[in-house]
Amino acid sequence: MPAKKIQDEGEVIRWFEEGWTYDEMSAEYRRKYNIEMKPSAWGNFRYRKGLARRIARDDALIPWAVKKEHRALYPLMMLRLEGRKRAGLPIDDDKTKRLESWHQMLKEEDAVVHYDPETDDGFFYVPREAGDKDIIREPEKATTLRRNADNRDD
Repeated sequence: MPAKKIQDEGEVIRWFEEGWTYDEMSAEYRRKYNIEMKPSAWGNFRYRKGLARRIARDDALIPWAVKKEHRALYPLMMLRLEGRKRAGLPIDDDKTKRLESWHQMLKEEDAVVHYDPETDDGFFYVPREAGDKDIIREPEKATTLRRNADNRDD
């Protein structure tokens, strides 16, 4: 069995509680212990210890496999932020104001978010229809490719 890389579990748990990124944790391990750690090691540790996720991935809000070129677009950023809000995760004041403004725009335009990966723009605001239950136009079939790290069968 290989040597254990994580030297002090309490220290790592504290870093998670303080909101350190995986890159920050890896850099500190390199500096402090001269040990190289891949970001996936921190995610695996988090999962094994039952620590809360720091991100909220809401497949009901983002049911699509979003192409790389569309991942930094504003509608997707707002959907991610809405996911954080729904999960009860903290959101700073600036982002809260942006999210409220975005919701107001959707309400005034009576619109929902639609995603079409085969277009250059990717995301569109389309008129709300009777079947729209949330702030997105649900696809006929969810195409999300990423599996939720907390729903593993291991």
